Amino acid sequence: MADNINNTGSGSGGGSAGIAFIVGGIVVVLAILAYFVFARGGATDSKDINVDVNLPEVAAPAVPSVN
Repeated sequence: MADNINNTGSGSGGGSAGIAFIVGGIVVVLAILAYFVFARGGATDSKDINVDVNLPEVAAPAVPSVN
């Protein structure tokens, strides 16, 4: 009879494997992100970019008068 005892206390580990997988994935993603931010210096060198856009002037149509 003692063999049929179902211990549902800590140590069953049913749901903790899924949580450990999710947490492990988050840790891997954060490690990759930290590598690109810190090892490569974060932002790239600033460059002088001068964009000049010359657009033709557009006039609004005349408003009709009310008589």
